[in-house]
Order: sequence, then structure tokens, then C-alpha cells
Amino acid sequence: MTTPQQQTVALANINGEIIPLSEAKIPALDRGFLFGDAVYEVMWVNQGKMWLEEEHFTRLERSLNLIRILGVDLVTLAARVYETIAAGKFKNAIVYIQITRGAAPRSHAFPKDVKPFEFLFVQEFNDPYAEMREKGIHLLSRPDIRWDHCDIKSTNLLANVLAIQESKEAGCQEVLFYLKDGTITESAHSSLFGVLDGILYTSPSSELILPGITRNHLLNLIAKDGIPIREKSLHMEQLGQISELFITGTTSGVLPVVAVDKKVIGDGKPGPITRRIEKAYWDSVKTWGQSAKNKQDGSGI
Repeated sequence: MTTPQQQTVALANINGEIIPLSEAKIPALDRGFLFGDAVYEVMWVNQGKMWLEEEHFTRLERSLNLIRILGVDLVTLAARVYETIAAGKFKNAIVYIQITRGAAPRSHAFPKDVKPFEFLFVQEFNDPYAEMREKGIHLLSRPDIRWDHCDIKSTNLLANVLAIQESKEAGCQEVLFYLKDGTITESAHSSLFGVLDGILYTSPSSELILPGITRNHLLNLIAKDGIPIREKSLHMEQLGQISELFITGTTSGVLPVVAVDKKVIGDGKPGPITRRIEKAYWDSVKTWGQSAKNKQDGSGI
């Protein structure tokens, strides 16, 4: 196992300049710092390559467009990510990208002629989820008090932070958000899937949930595998009838849920449909990784 002393130093890239993350500085008047006027992405680096890279950058572009941050060259940004990965010789890592509207005198209205602030960092990823995948995790249900544009990957995450803290204090690992009418939406930093009467359910794409990259990848795998699925929200009153529950995310992959609010889901163990989908996911990662390796070795097209 890699010890902290052996870990590669995390690197930041600020507007094209690579420096140690510990030395990164953000302007005090940056609008991301002052207002949360920013969007972000988190990506997993496997064998030195960004997993689901195109999908992540497409979502980043969508978020930028929705909050009207202009002038970001995503091709150049992707190149900067790879320059940073190469500089640190990262193989298994996490990439965090944050784009803000830029630094300007504090005023709510958009400033004129301000260049977006492009910040990213890369750090080694030591998977903390292995044991959780084996045993499953517990969720705490909380009212969904977030704003009405959860489909934008904004840095405005205070509601998520508070919910996760409550979850941690309750001995849980994640949150299950629900609306006033009991409609279940998603988790604080994960997409949510549940099995009811042998059918897989997940909330439909809308302003109420983030269009999860892992979620969308799984929807394609599930369609190929023939598992019956409906993009339809479950309700809190159905929790006692749900036989399986799992969350998905960039760093967690597929993570089984065995209890919500200390009430057992199904038989309290990761279920067969969850395991089937989990296997399909990791098989797709393995296939992609082999293809990437073949291209690097010159043995593929």
C-alpha cells in the first residue's frame, strides 16, 4: 500500500501554470470564492487517462453555458489536464476542475471583460470504497433543500455539505434526498438507483438531479444487459418495499446501500441486481483500460 510519504505530490494548474497544489493561490475577489459563481467537474484517471472524458467535458460545457461563463477553450483545458497528469506521472488519480467567472470588484451583476479563472488539480487516488462495496453502506434521509437547478454542477454545495455532516454524525456514509411530497431525488454527491418488484428505478433527468456521468454510463450498460428499468422517481413510502438500493459516482463506481435511517433494505446485503450491474461497470472499465493500453503499446488502432 502506498504510504503518505510515497504519494506523488498533488499538482495544480492555474490558467496553464503547473505548481504544487499546496502553493496554489486564489484571488480574494474571485467570484467563485465570493458568490459560488462557478462550476466544476471531478474525473477519475485510470492508467493515466481520464475515464469517460468526453462525457465529463460535455457536461462541463453545458454547465458553463447554463450560467453563461464564456471564453473557456475546453480543448486547451483538456490538454492542460494531461500536461498536469504527465508532470506528476499520475496513473490512478482524481482530477478536479473548477471554472469561475473570474475576479472583479464585488458586485452581483456579471462584470464586463473579465477572463474566467481556470483552476484544476490532480492528486493520487487511493480508493476508500473497497470495503464499502463489499458490505454496503447506510444512508440518512434528509429533505432536499437545494436550489432548483441541481442539473448544473455548481460549486454552491452548502446544502449538500450540511446534509453529509448530519449523515456522518448519524454513522452513515451518504444521504438520500427527498422532496416535500416524499419524492426521492438523489444523494448528496451520488446518483441513486432502487429495485422494486424486480424493476430498477432511477429519477428521470430534470432540474432536480445532476445528470451523473456514471449514472448515464450505467443506463447504457443496463439497456444492453436487458435489466428492466424505468426512469421514474421512487417515494419515501416505498422504502420498506425496495429490495435493493445503490448509489453511483465517479469515485465510488457502484456502491450498494443496505440501510436507510437504520432500516434495512431487502435482506441487509448487496443484492443480485446490484452485483450484476457492478460487474458490468467494472467489466466496461477493464475493456476500456485494455483498449487504452493497446493504443499506448501500438498494438491497437
